[in-house]
Amino acid sequence: MDCTAEEALVRATLQARSTVETIACDLRTREVTITHQNDEGVVEAVAALGFGAELVRTEQMEHTEHIERSHAGERRVLTQVLVINAVMFVVELALGWVAQSTGLLADSLDMLADASVYAISLYVVSRGADAQRRSARLSGLLQLTLATGMLVEVGRRAVQGSEPASTVMMATAAAALAANLLCVWLLRRHRDGRAHMRASWIFTTSDALANLGVILAGGLVAWTASPWPDLVVGAGIALVVLWSAFRILKLR
Repeated sequence: MDCTAEEALVRATLQARSTVETIACDLRTREVTITHQNDEGVVEAVAALGFGAELVRTEQMEHTEHIERSHAGERRVLTQVLVINAVMFVVELALGWVAQSTGLLADSLDMLADASVYAISLYVVSRGADAQRRSARLSGLLQLTLATGMLVEVGRRAVQGSEPASTVMMATAAAALAANLLCVWLLRRHRDGRAHMRASWIFTTSDALANLGVILAGGLVAWTASPWPDLVVGAGIALVVLWSAFRILKLR
């Protein structure tokens, strides 16, 4: 594998096989590690893609041992991103209120929703597939509710007026972006995992886009001396959250 397109093709090929449980790709070393229930056709399926695949090694692992390792890794990562999002929620909420920024307030609620998502995901790590799917659905419904509330708040401020502080907006959003990129890095190995982990990955990548929007809005507020860029981005973040929620609700 030399690029992300080849990685995506390998993943799609393997995910179509019911015996494959986990897939870990490393583009730097051009290796893919596959955990599966039996080896029937797995190597042949990858080799058929024409990327010059070769079997490096095979290891046998007790199913319970694999599950315990997987659960421990998920718990560790989810705890880390939960703490990061909880801290950034408090920071963005406080500074968003001081700065009168709907963009920061929307982003802080997004952080709160993500922290709730990670807490729910931690609860279902060692539970069955049905519980994991219910967790993902609950996460999506939470995002849906918060996004709707934020759209109402944007409308209220558009009518009553606001004076967002652009410098505070940009500095806080930059810190939130750094925090979200760290979460993306922590979650990268689980982005094609079970439903609750895929939900966590989707939420976090969407958040990074929202942070960039707030930074841009802060620059436009400073340039135009108008609150409208902040209001537009606040509404935009709410719509992004809605889109993410619908993606989560479609997960199987």
